[in-house]
Amino acid sequence: MTDFSRPALLEAKRALASTLSKCEKVLPKVAASPSQATLLRRRIEALRISLALIERELARAEDAADRE
Repeated sequence: MTDFSRPALLEAKRALASTLSKCEKVLPKVAASPSQATLLRRRIEALRISLALIERELARAEDAADRE
């Protein structure tokens, strides 16, 4: 697995959180189109998973730094 720097992870987290927020705001507006709503819900779930994995990686790096 590739190691990413803390600043890179924090920037990715910021960018993904921003995109997630925008997607969540648009979801009620696309509800009239079932296929678009499904696609958007899947994207939202993927963004949430990505954010959780970044959080986990940041926590692991913090734990490793604390042990040093």
